[in-house]
Amino acid sequence: MKPVFLIGYMGCGKTTLGEALARQMALRYIDLDEFIEAQCGRTIVEIFDEMGENRFRELETAALREVAAMTDVIIGCGGGTPCHGDNMALMNRAGTTVWLTTSPERITARLLLPDQKAKRPKIARLPDAAVLPLVERELQTRTPYYSQCHLRFDSTDIETAPATERTARRLAALLTT
Repeated sequence: MKPVFLIGYMGCGKTTLGEALARQMALRYIDLDEFIEAQCGRTIVEIFDEMGENRFRELETAALREVAAMTDVIIGCGGGTPCHGDNMALMNRAGTTVWLTTSPERITARLLLPDQKAKRPKIARLPDAAVLPLVERELQTRTPYYSQCHLRFDSTDIETAPATERTARRLAALLTT
């Protein structure tokens, strides 16, 4: 099976839903950011801080090319991955792109969870009140990229393990028809 690329803004559920989807479809899950961290021996935050966003995007595109050549994988991409270079076209050629969508308010609530904010370079140092306006602005600028996807899928209902499993089953059914 060609790769399935989960795209969407940070906090939309790419990892949560991607891991459940991979289990249900008996495929391997790859988080692109974790893949990059393993290759570089640094966290995404450290890469941004030490090398800058431009260098991170170069590393991201190289990693994306590598995972795009794999089979039987679900790939959770970073929120900005589709918006740089020809990454969206690359993903669309290599496999199936799925844009996970939910409201800016739901995304913000997920991003402000204690274990989430600190590991995300774009919001790690922002006051909580500044996160929703950032999410709304960036969603607006990223939508033209995300909308080039093969499939748009609502990822709102993944707040509990049973809900995530139900949502993953729905997505698996769409991907196998």
